[in-house]
Amino acid sequence: MEFEPMEEFEQQLREALERRPAPPSLKRKLMASRRAERPATPMPAWQRLAASVALAAVLGGAVTWRHVEERRKGEAAREQVLTALRITGHALDQINTQLAAHSRAPQE
Repeated sequence: MEFEPMEEFEQQLREALERRPAPPSLKRKLMASRRAERPATPMPAWQRLAASVALAAVLGGAVTWRHVEERRKGEAAREQVLTALRITGHALDQINTQLAAHSRAPQE
């Protein structure tokens, strides 16, 4: 039969992919290698304190920067409003001058 090699290949493939339990020593070896990779001592207290202080400084700086940025935006908006009011006041003065000249013209 010409299909025999294919059946034999499929049988070998099934055997190769068949689930087999891990050897009992595998977990012990993995845990030992993980312990060897990590330092045995935890981070010293002074390093944790230094990291906390650095984080607090960064957060404090961010809050301060945001406050300054909001104040700058507020000042810019205030300047824009004052400029608009000056322009409006100048336009109103011109209109009042024109109205006054117009109201005096027919009386003359």
